[in-house]
Amino acid sequence: MKQPNIILIMTDQLRGDCLGYLGHPDVKTPYLDTLAGRGVVFDRAYSACPSCIAARAGLHTGMSPEHHQRVGYMDNVRWEYPHTLAGELSKAGYYTQCVGKMHVHPLRNYLGFHNVELHDGYLHSARYEDVPYHESQFVADDYFYWLKQNLGVSADVTDTGLECNSFLSRPWIYEEKYHPTNWVTDRSIDFLRRRDPDKPFFLMASYLRPHPPFDAPQWYFDLYKDKALTPPHIGDWEDDVYLKQNGYAFDAKSGPYDPELIRQAQIGYYACITHLDHQIGRLIQALVEHRLYDNSVILFTSDHGEELCDHHMFRKSRPYEGSCRIPMIISANPNVLEGFAPHSICHSVTELMDVMPTILDIAGVSIPKNVDGKSLVPLTGKTDETVREWLHGEHSYGDFSNHWIVTEKDKYIWHTATGREQYFCLDKDPNELHDEIDNESCQERIHALRTILIRELHGRPEGFTDGTSLIAGRPYPEYLEKPFYRQNTTHPETVVKK
Repeated sequence: MKQPNIILIMTDQLRGDCLGYLGHPDVKTPYLDTLAGRGVVFDRAYSACPSCIAARAGLHTGMSPEHHQRVGYMDNVRWEYPHTLAGELSKAGYYTQCVGKMHVHPLRNYLGFHNVELHDGYLHSARYEDVPYHESQFVADDYFYWLKQNLGVSADVTDTGLECNSFLSRPWIYEEKYHPTNWVTDRSIDFLRRRDPDKPFFLMASYLRPHPPFDAPQWYFDLYKDKALTPPHIGDWEDDVYLKQNGYAFDAKSGPYDPELIRQAQIGYYACITHLDHQIGRLIQALVEHRLYDNSVILFTSDHGEELCDHHMFRKSRPYEGSCRIPMIISANPNVLEGFAPHSICHSVTELMDVMPTILDIAGVSIPKNVDGKSLVPLTGKTDETVREWLHGEHSYGDFSNHWIVTEKDKYIWHTATGREQYFCLDKDPNELHDEIDNESCQERIHALRTILIRELHGRPEGFTDGTSLIAGRPYPEYLEKPFYRQNTTHPETVVKK
């Protein structure tokens, strides 16, 4: 069978629930709903280390955080991996193109892609005056170069006055065609024009939004500014001490204290999502016009979510659903994937590391032995199969550092700095409003999940456990100096000496 074309549509900071097809009460996403209608929706998809760099390392390598070594957010660590998604596809005869965000180091590291048209958004580490010339975004980033060509040398994504992690929002101040979301679609469509028609292609359309700044064009703000929006989820287990201390800072991890700023953040976030959705619609229409839509496979996902003031929190890196749960859809013509069951939902716990083996499986390419993820292709038929019973997630995040075990029905969380434990019954409480850690009827289940986490962490260099209990307050760097593999387990490319 001819190798299908594959399109990976990647977004940044899109919550797993902020989609129309999943019944969100406020957000409108008609084109993503269309992909879901002709596809398989994975409604228990997660980002095991939910921030930009670590999440993308998992996607590009198919490895878990402890193996790709990025267990938190750390800039300026070189990406040197023996196998990458684009690299394996390129070796197998695919022409590979990325448009948009990579967030790797160095900035122009292609990770096996034949070509990259780069826009990483605003990267603090690449904007300082002492950054080497070749590592400056003003030199390396194609969108910045294009924007200055069209609007003048002083034009910048900061011209709206918004910081790149801020909850503040306001409409884009230039014509819509200059917005970075439009640019990713424009350049992706141009790739379809200039591709080699005799070669299969892999296109990664990697959008920056809805990651802040919340700066969609005015029309999209107008969709939401007069709506009665659902308030953030606030559970009976939390307090607002940190919110009261930090909720007046525009870049606070707690989100804003002012209810009106909370509403403005929701409006800006939802506006960015619908703007993104419409631009994905443009890409879909281009695939139809190029007669590629029916013989291509589209995989849609995000690197992580956004708390959006749930639990008095903002941004990501947390173990809660708003931060770590992500959307995932595989959309295809049943004639392209044998046994494919469109308009279906799979409840298996999935993760970004599954993207690489899934796409390689679709392409008929061998999956490297060091890949930890699992192909989701067997789950795209009418089946009750799962790829894992549970997932271990983690994030080094200072006082908010965490490890967690999530299943299809529940989640156990351990906070490494304080030792605090939490337990949520997600099947009954999907918004994590009730912490059941002290519920007597849940203790056997909590013990089972805690035991799994202890086993996962045993032998880690941080010293999180002695093998029988969890140890709080251990140093937790954002990057492991070498991959960690458990003793008494085998790995194809690593021998662990006792």
